[in-house]
Amino acid sequence: MDITDISTRYSVRRLDKSDVADIYALCSKNTLYYRHCPPFVTERGIYDDMEALPPGKEVCDKLYLGFYDGADLVAVLDLILGFPNDKTAYIGFFMTETSVQNAGVGSGIIDELCLWLKRADFSSVRLGWVSGNAQAERFWLKNGFIETGEIYDKESFRVVAAMRGLISSETDFNMQNAQKR
Repeated sequence: MDITDISTRYSVRRLDKSDVADIYALCSKNTLYYRHCPPFVTERGIYDDMEALPPGKEVCDKLYLGFYDGADLVAVLDLILGFPNDKTAYIGFFMTETSVQNAGVGSGIIDELCLWLKRADFSSVRLGWVSGNAQAERFWLKNGFIETGEIYDKESFRVVAAMRGLISSETDFNMQNAQKR
């Protein structure tokens, strides 16, 4: 699986510790997210997130990715492959630069990601949003995710679990995109 094939619009690469300042600059502008999902972002927290893995997963299963428009970081994605099962990918974190929000950038990235995952023989994508974060809920529902009915209690918030089945072909992908417009 070549991560550079995820997007036709953006260059995609793995992020590492040398990118933390850029990730922090992107994330720190998204204050609404951290109001619902404390604590507020720190460079130390980003380091920790880069290494965080769910039970039973290894570093090779994690893709901590940056989406670039030229030299500009426009989105960050934390993706776990094969979690919670072999045919599912898990989005642990996704955030776009505030300057590109509400312009279809995030939806475009998620659509291309789902097509890439389908080509890699995954059948679904899972994630969670913080209960009460209406912006996140609207975004994920608009992008084809449905609530699973599972709610997870965290220390200071609740997480609503959701999933999206992956479309069966590129034709279906193009039809789905046409319906969004």
